[in-house]
Amino acid sequence: MHKNFIYIMMLCCFLCLYTGTANAQTRTISGVVTDNTDGAPLLGVNVTDNLKSAVTTTNNKGYFTISVSANAKSLSFSYIGYDTRNIAITSANTINITLGSSANQLNEVVVVSVGYGTLDKREVSSSITHVSGKDLLTVSANNPLMSLQGKVPGLNITNTASADPNSSPRIQLRGVSSRSAGLGPLYIINGVPGGNIDNINQNDIESIDVLKGGAASAIYGTRGSNGVIIITTKKGTAQSQMFYDGFTSFDYLNNKLENLSAEEFIANRVQNKQGQNYGAQTNWLNEVTRSPAFAQKHTVQFSGGSSKTNYFASADYRNAEGIDLRASKREYGARLNINHTTDNGMFVATLTAAPRYMNTSNADQGNFNNALTLNPTYPIFNNAGKYNFINTGFFSNNPVENANLIKSQSEIKELDINGSLKMNILSNLSTLVTISQISRSGKNLNFSPSTLSSIVNANRVTQTNFASQEQREDDQKNIEWTGNYGLDLGKNHFKLLGGYSYSLYNYKQVYAQNYDFPFDTYLWNNLGSGLYNGGAAGQGQNAVSSTQNGSTLIAFFGRLNYDFDNRYILTASLRREGSSKFGANNKWGNFPAISGAWRVSEETFFKEKLPWINELKVRADYGVTGNQDFGNYLSLLLYGGAGYFPFNGQYYQVYGPSSNVNPNLSWEKSENLNMGIDFSILKGRLSGSVDYYTRKNKDLLGNYNVSVPPNTQATTFTNVGTMKNYGIELALTGQIIKKENFEYTANLALSYNKNKFISFSNDLYQGGTFQDVAGLPAPGSPGNIQRIQEGHSIGEFYTLRSAGVNDAGALLVYKKDGSVVPANQANNDDKQFVGNGLPKFIASMGNTFRYKQFDLGIFLRGTFGYKIFNTTAFYLGTPSSQTDANVLQSAYDSGSKYSLLKSTSTTSIASDYFLENGSFLKIDNVSLGYRQNLNIKYLKSFRIYAAGRNLHTFTKYTGGDPDLVEVNGLTPGVNTSLNYYPSTLQLIFGLQVNF
Repeated sequence: MHKNFIYIMMLCCFLCLYTGTANAQTRTISGVVTDNTDGAPLLGVNVTDNLKSAVTTTNNKGYFTISVSANAKSLSFSYIGYDTRNIAITSANTINITLGSSANQLNEVVVVSVGYGTLDKREVSSSITHVSGKDLLTVSANNPLMSLQGKVPGLNITNTASADPNSSPRIQLRGVSSRSAGLGPLYIINGVPGGNIDNINQNDIESIDVLKGGAASAIYGTRGSNGVIIITTKKGTAQSQMFYDGFTSFDYLNNKLENLSAEEFIANRVQNKQGQNYGAQTNWLNEVTRSPAFAQKHTVQFSGGSSKTNYFASADYRNAEGIDLRASKREYGARLNINHTTDNGMFVATLTAAPRYMNTSNADQGNFNNALTLNPTYPIFNNAGKYNFINTGFFSNNPVENANLIKSQSEIKELDINGSLKMNILSNLSTLVTISQISRSGKNLNFSPSTLSSIVNANRVTQTNFASQEQREDDQKNIEWTGNYGLDLGKNHFKLLGGYSYSLYNYKQVYAQNYDFPFDTYLWNNLGSGLYNGGAAGQGQNAVSSTQNGSTLIAFFGRLNYDFDNRYILTASLRREGSSKFGANNKWGNFPAISGAWRVSEETFFKEKLPWINELKVRADYGVTGNQDFGNYLSLLLYGGAGYFPFNGQYYQVYGPSSNVNPNLSWEKSENLNMGIDFSILKGRLSGSVDYYTRKNKDLLGNYNVSVPPNTQATTFTNVGTMKNYGIELALTGQIIKKENFEYTANLALSYNKNKFISFSNDLYQGGTFQDVAGLPAPGSPGNIQRIQEGHSIGEFYTLRSAGVNDAGALLVYKKDGSVVPANQANNDDKQFVGNGLPKFIASMGNTFRYKQFDLGIFLRGTFGYKIFNTTAFYLGTPSSQTDANVLQSAYDSGSKYSLLKSTSTTSIASDYFLENGSFLKIDNVSLGYRQNLNIKYLKSFRIYAAGRNLHTFTKYTGGDPDLVEVNGLTPGVNTSLNYYPSTLQLIFGLQVNF
């Protein structure tokens, strides 16, 4: 039904397009735009008519030509750093104008995406941060959002393995918001919700808008609780342009953990009967490291056309190595955007397609930790020249062998495609239909050979070599239909939006594996030749699996923007949305929002008394958002395998209920309140914003114990919990120095966040008052070291409180009654709250200098006010660590408190003895460039640049780079895995050319 509807709509739209084109009446206007101070021509000035149906830009001589409808009344000329001018269209076909520098930065036409449309920055009444593409950091990263790190107050972007070219960052806005549903924001790419975030080349980004306030996010209903990030890519212009950007990068190990050398191991471990000397000198960490790791990326962009039909096309290639021996990534991407406007300006059609192919070799995230713990006197190869079989230490394997012989690869294909047709029915009335499809296909390939030393040494005859293939497919189809109506009644200005949205999601997965192939050379390409899973051993039931599931989301929404005399602004919106994920009694929900702003600086009394304040806007907003980022079919009664039943000498698979039905399952609800101030003073030399927010997340999802019967299962997935976040955000921009040949601009972003978990229970479902989380792995049984408890914050460490170390080297702790005992004489009842892993403050400062053709950027970033559990010190940092395993140098450093823990009686007992101050300040990014404009036939300008990332970290934390310890999610400040991927210092050298 929906497919037929789409086809009919497309047919009607294109028939109208043909008809409108046939009856076109246009005229062509040309002219030159210059600077009013020196008469120099201005390149790249945006020229558009008041109907928004024609657009062009000036060339390097300031010349423009534009075809406008006969109904057009005026032309608008806008340019960054200059005042916008609106010129009435008369009978003349030539318009020559001059532009003057803007005295007030907020007077620039800064277009902000607000969801289903854009607004002038001055009209925004909710909390939205706008970042231009030119302000993004210079990085060589897998994900373009790493270039946004530290730029937006309240948006925390972390990557615990940034030197892995296949890693992805974790992104969290204004604190943790859920227990069991997704924590990441919703991505909107060119107006399409849910796009592939890694299918974007950073060079293609025009701007990024982060919707933080609930009133802004509420227009996206059940997907808005964690914020919305809107990415707008570059569009075509009438001016023909070609751009190239290419760089190479080199990653070097930085701030790495240091373990004992062979000589130190013999002196400290072997002589104390805590290890053996096998005669070699092996630096295992160096042996599994590729340093420097090399990467290169090349981008070519083309744009051009006319004022009626223009295009933007780009293509990029990236080849990157990881610092571990196995990791690498090769990718090819492209993006094409075509815009066409009919001569009469009635119809505007757009088409965007963005394919990407990625071939990856996946890192072994545990291999560096293997190398840290291995006895350094053990050789890599045996006397026969083959990889040595290692069965001592923590992990009992040869990491060099693993890196070189075990294969883990992926082939990923992505395609984002969308088309839209806009009909300008009247000068103030339009409608827009957008159809889009977002698809991702990933094939995971794994193989381990029969020649592994562990297989050979065990004389294995079954389950020798192993191979698997897995195919995953994600597909999302959308159709959205919106209408916009604008009305000006004197000083009263109205903008009305109404719309409909339909999204269909589908997921498929197929997995197959086998063992015992006749040849290792088959890899994963001949699974049927294996003998174990599908053969006489009768293990076929484990050899294959498959699944398919999907969901549907439908919404109706509307928004009204009103302002009086550009002083009083009011916005109200409502989204009514339904999802197939929800229970039968809660399929639909309403998500209202309201926001208001008062531009105090526009009042006459204010201008007269405080003329040095150019802009002062006070705003407040309230909105209800939702979170439906959880699995499909969780509200339904599902059936699954329940064993085998014998009948007439044969066994039959039995199926029975595997989950409880929950007709009341619903979305997590978030109530958001935000109050803020935007300001600009001293003719725009200092500007910024301050925000205070509270967010109460209700009906948090989780599994709760229920009685059996009447239920078939002991737990039900339902909405119960409540938590709250509140905080303050500050953003400042200052033009410290502004002279003809020298400029210095500083940007400061600061955020403070506080979290409180309120309740695990409601009237229907009664949970406990706490949940223990952050369980540490073996060896030993350390247990959980954090607790989520009512009345406390997420990230609270709940362990024994240390009281020092006794003369025997045993850890001392406080019991519940205050007495001091060795840690092995305490129990779980003696645990206490001892610190928090959730940062209080996150801050950054960007410094941009320009001297003639040179530009210099220095970006500082820091996280403050939290604790980190030093996992590596806990397992590898004491003299009592596992026998025949290597340890950190701090274990035998008299200046380290960990060197005191010599007794094995308290090993593997967690306490706050291993908590350290996680605060750090990082010289995160330094870039230096030189730009030269050229007046030659084939070349307009070029820029060469160099950049450094993660240059130095100021911190008291002794466990390496504190930035590698996750602070997003439910267990901030602790690494619950023994995996370790070192940080790197990254050097980038690049060239940009405009043709």
